Formats: sequence, C-alpha cells, structure tokens
Amino acid sequence: MGAPQGLTTTANEATMSEKTAVLLLQMGGPDSLDAVEPFLVNLFTDRDIIRIGPSFLQPFIARLIARKRARPVELKYEEIGGKSPIRELTEAQAKALEEALGDGYRCFTAMRYWKPTTVEALAAIRREGITRIIALSLYPHYSRATTGSSINELKRVLGQAGATFDITYVDRFYDHPRYIEALAEKIREGLDAFHPLSEVQILFSAHSLPQSFIDKGDPYLSHIEETVRLVMERFEGITYHLAFQSRAGPVKWLEPSTEEMLEHLAAHQVKNLLMVPLSFVSDHIETLHEIDIEYAMLAHRLGYAKFRRSPSLNSSPLFIDCLADLVRKAGT
Repeated sequence: MGAPQGLTTTANEATMSEKTAVLLLQMGGPDSLDAVEPFLVNLFTDRDIIRIGPSFLQPFIARLIARKRARPVELKYEEIGGKSPIRELTEAQAKALEEALGDGYRCFTAMRYWKPTTVEALAAIRREGITRIIALSLYPHYSRATTGSSINELKRVLGQAGATFDITYVDRFYDHPRYIEALAEKIREGLDAFHPLSEVQILFSAHSLPQSFIDKGDPYLSHIEETVRLVMERFEGITYHLAFQSRAGPVKWLEPSTEEMLEHLAAHQVKNLLMVPLSFVSDHIETLHEIDIEYAMLAHRLGYAKFRRSPSLNSSPLFIDCLADLVRKAGT
C-alpha cells in the first residue's frame, strides 16, 4: 500500500526542529449536517469498536447502517446548532495547552472519525520539521474502543507512510490528581445551581461499552469506578450513582443505563439531581443533546423538581494543567 497522501518524504522538508509535538487524540464529530453520514460510515467501519461480518464486508455494511441512521442523527445535530462543536473545543484545548507548555512544544489535533484526520495531523507535524511526538489521548479512561482505536490508527498511518517519528503515548489519566480536581470543580459549579438546603444526589453518566469488552479484560469500567471513587472523596455525605449512556445495538451493554437509573431514582422520590458526564472531556452530542435535551425531558416527565448537568471540562484551567503535567512527565 502506498504512503498516505501528505506524508511522503520530499527534498524540501523543513529542517529538523527541536520542538516536541503534542498530538491530541479525539473522536471528532461531523462539522456540518452533510458530514453526518460519512462520519457514521467511518465510525461503523472501525473494527476496534464493532465487528460486523468479515472484515472485507464491513465497509459495505457500514455504509448501509450509516445511510439508515443518518437522518435521525442529523435531526439531533440540527437541535444543537447543525454540527458538533468538538473540533473547535479540541483546538481551543490545544491552544491553551501550547500556551501552558511554552516555547518547546507545538500542539496538534487528530480526530479518529473526521477532520483533521491522523494523516493530516502528522503531515502538519512533518511540515514543521518536528520528529518527536507525544500522543496524548483525550479519553481519560482507557478502552480499546476509544484510545486503543486512535492509537492503532496512528500506528497504521505511520506504518503505511514509512515515516520516522519518536513517539511517546499517554493513553490514560483517570486517576490524575489534577483531572480529579478539575472534575470536582465542575461538580461544585453544578451543585451551586441548587438551593443550599436542597437534598441533591449526583448521577455520574459514562459512555457505555459492550459488556463483552469488559469480559475480555478491557479496563474501562475499573477506570471509571476509580474516577468516581476519587471524586466523591471530596463530597462526603452526598449520595451518588453511576450509570451508562449512549448504548446502541442488540448486544449486552454495561448496566444500569442512564434512562433506567433516572426512572429508578424518580421511583425512590429523588427530586434534585445533578448529572455529571464522565468519560467526556468536551461538550458534544452526548452532553448537548442526549443529556441536556433527551434526559432533561425524561427527568421532567418523571417528576424531578430540578435536573441539572455539571459543566464539561472543555478548556478548564485545572484540566489544561493536568494535560500539561502529563506531557511534561511523558517528555522526561
């Protein structure tokens, strides 16, 4: 297979730079309604997430699935502004991180299922003449379906291109003290929206994963549970719960689902609930639509007096400080 376009060696390459590139690995999202279907094709083609039939048939099947699902997904994106904000939010994180790290670093972004692609990001790094890369996953909790997929894609592109980079991988930070404190800060902001005398419970909602992944040794669930434990050490006396959102398809997923937990808590007379998105570091469709619209409507129907979501980390200074610490330690 030929080298990916943009990564072939040329005689006019920039002179080697002493800077280190920080490559932020993220899922990505459609940047327009027209991008929804091709984004879904890329997603359903990824065998690190889902295996549909033999590998040679999966791209064809993925196109069929994407064509069927595109319109309902487009309608959701229409309700949050016509696109995913994740590219702009990730680029803002990259800019803030570059400022925090100083002159010796340049930050780039690579989206697994949309743009800028891994190829485009590596080409940009090569144009700068940088040969050392710290690949930093923006998924705090490791899973082969998220961080694993992004790193596999990076290795595939490098292998096809024959490109030579010195790469260090940072593939998890679920228990980093500054990440925990950044989450706690956002939870405090969320709790401030309730009356000081209200009895508020917290519902952590993490992206779901097929149970089969955990059964095969994926550490995602244990990472999620450890994050929750560490965060709640800062909130003694508050009742909390963990549930899982965004499941799709007929296989068994992690339980309980967020919908089931909302119904369970309502049946037990919980009236004030703060939902904390976990495993997401940036706002995207799972926070802006699934939680803010779908779960909020469900909470209203179930009779909650007040339902709120804690703000996402996005470019929180504490979170950027966490990323900077991870990069500095990886560079030593």
